Amino acid sequence: MDYQHKTTVFVTGATGYIAQHIVSQLIEKGYKVVGSVTTKAKGEAMAKLVGPVNFKYEIVPDVTKPGAFIEALDKNQSARYFIHTATPYTFNVNEEKNDEMLQKAIDSTKNVFKSIQYHGIQVRKVVLTSSMVAVAGFGPFFDPNKVYTENDWNPISWDESLEPANGYYGSKKFAELAAWEYWNKNKPYFKLTVINPVYVFGPQAFEFTDTSSLATSAEKVSYIANLSSTDKIPEAYGRCIDVRDVARAHVLALENEETSNRRLLLVGGAFSNDKIAHIINQNFPNCNVPDGDLARDEEEMRQVHKIDDSNSKNVLGFEYIPLEKTITDSINQIYAGI
Repeated sequence: MDYQHKTTVFVTGATGYIAQHIVSQLIEKGYKVVGSVTTKAKGEAMAKLVGPVNFKYEIVPDVTKPGAFIEALDKNQSARYFIHTATPYTFNVNEEKNDEMLQKAIDSTKNVFKSIQYHGIQVRKVVLTSSMVAVAGFGPFFDPNKVYTENDWNPISWDESLEPANGYYGSKKFAELAAWEYWNKNKPYFKLTVINPVYVFGPQAFEFTDTSSLATSAEKVSYIANLSSTDKIPEAYGRCIDVRDVARAHVLALENEETSNRRLLLVGGAFSNDKIAHIINQNFPNCNVPDGDLARDEEEMRQVHKIDDSNSKNVLGFEYIPLEKTITDSINQIYAGI
């Protein structure tokens, strides 16, 4: 099928780190995009970046509000696909209690699905951005001997999610569970694909000058890039994937029927702060970043999650960007913005 200039995709949270890449790739492939934003200023800025020909924005100030997307969907009946990346969760646990944030994550998902079912009946596919933290346990909930697959769920309970350090894990798990529960119970017209990436690294979709605007995961790379030679590299490690591959998976999920009604685990490789620092030193010899300890990196690689994502890779059918290119492209952009 030729998708050129034939299909409109509605993308929520269009100014987000992953969403900007999704919007960019959709437009490159000839799709028209309607993006939801929280303010007119953000919408205008996004339209300026991607161009007004194949992009328009709708203002949705609060995705947790009942019927938040009704007006936007009523105005855009040409949208055949819907990608939901927006999330109400904030890492600033001082602003609201975790139970309120967890409930907002659930409510926003239900609101989106209900709005699509009754006001976007032309929508044939919904792609939801979730996370590997909905699949695998972390911290005290991590099982080092377990091989995680798309059939697994983070064992964290609601009460355990109320702890400030656990709120994000719970929000992703219970929001995704709400999505599958709604879809299974209400049997809407649309098919559903859920994307579950690990840590997402990589450059912004568009050139920028303010490094403070980086996504939380990408801030890890920016932090290492701005260390001085006498600084100690903090210990951190895990599985990771390039943001451009995450966006590509979202787009392919629209076009590939094999992705329907399933979860897609996205696992590109593994990282440690030491490995990131070493890559920076190898590719930017004039940097002032301390070189990473590869012996410590080797030890940390034995402690990362074991994940079998073979089913997802077989369905998607493309090779992921290697970590060195992810970090190098990110650092080129970060140093250019300083």
